[in-house]
Amino acid sequence: MKAYQPPCTVTAEMLSQVATIAEKVGRLQAQPDALLRLRKVNRIRTIQGSLAIEGNTMTEAQITDIIDGNRVVAPPREIQEVRNAVAVYERLTQWNPLTASDLLEAHAMLMQGLLDSAGHYRTCSVGVMGGREVVHIAPPAARVRESMQELFHWIKVTDLHPLVASSIFHYEFEFIHPFEDGNGRMGRFWQTLLLSRWHAQFADLPIESMIYARQHDYYQALNASTSGGDAAPFVVFMLQVIHSTLDSLETPQVAPQVSPQVKALLGALQGEMSRGALMNALGLSDRKSFRARYLLPALEAGLIEMTLPDKPNSRLQRYRLVKDKSTEVMTTFLRWDHE
Repeated sequence: MKAYQPPCTVTAEMLSQVATIAEKVGRLQAQPDALLRLRKVNRIRTIQGSLAIEGNTMTEAQITDIIDGNRVVAPPREIQEVRNAVAVYERLTQWNPLTASDLLEAHAMLMQGLLDSAGHYRTCSVGVMGGREVVHIAPPAARVRESMQELFHWIKVTDLHPLVASSIFHYEFEFIHPFEDGNGRMGRFWQTLLLSRWHAQFADLPIESMIYARQHDYYQALNASTSGGDAAPFVVFMLQVIHSTLDSLETPQVAPQVSPQVKALLGALQGEMSRGALMNALGLSDRKSFRARYLLPALEAGLIEMTLPDKPNSRLQRYRLVKDKSTEVMTTFLRWDHE
């Protein structure tokens, strides 16, 4: 029987991104202390970003309190999700990304106390919702185990670059949707795990935080790959995210550097404000420019957050400052302005 080959058109854009990312990773390897200093912060950002995509409202400060053993007032399920994710990421270097048994063990830990079938492939049909619409019907439950076996065999033998192969695995995993719940969290974690076996530095990169900042684009890329029967759109998206994550680490952390547009946004944001209110406060009318130059950079830098992170396009969406980090940035700018 012919071995399964996930459909993916490898493009010149992918190869260019791979070369650039590899160069940036090489520079990062030459500065081993840089990531070490940020390890805890990046891990918290990673966990917060991945859980927020799934609707968890816990802030980075609350997750820090949970890790430090402090009391947190929040929905019990969200606290459990955080505790489980912390436990899974603490064992990141121990999981073998090429074995299904480790995948099932990690899922059992991630969904402990949240899902009766934690650690087991689903035995029922599932669909992926986009708002009120079903955007993807996963393969029948009877096909899940075989599909996952094929996927693990492929990742073991493929000669594609790990950056591309791990992105394809991530997409195929979400397409199969092997579990009743927790598929998004597991897919993102497993790509990080695969990449960390290529270069250990990936264990400390907050890639999932960057995905959260581009949550709408993340789902669009998944849908584009599914509708086209080709993983390429999703692979390109993930390479862009990894590239952006590495770029963010090359910016000095002790004196946060943001654009004048983001500075203006932080200054205009009072309490919780809608996109329209922010644009009015800034005297802007071009929605596309506002999103690209003001809103997304501020979200990606973790300076502002959505009040409805699980509904990024909701008409009720509002934005607010992430107090500790945005205050640090504005204080730095004020100091520079008076020097």
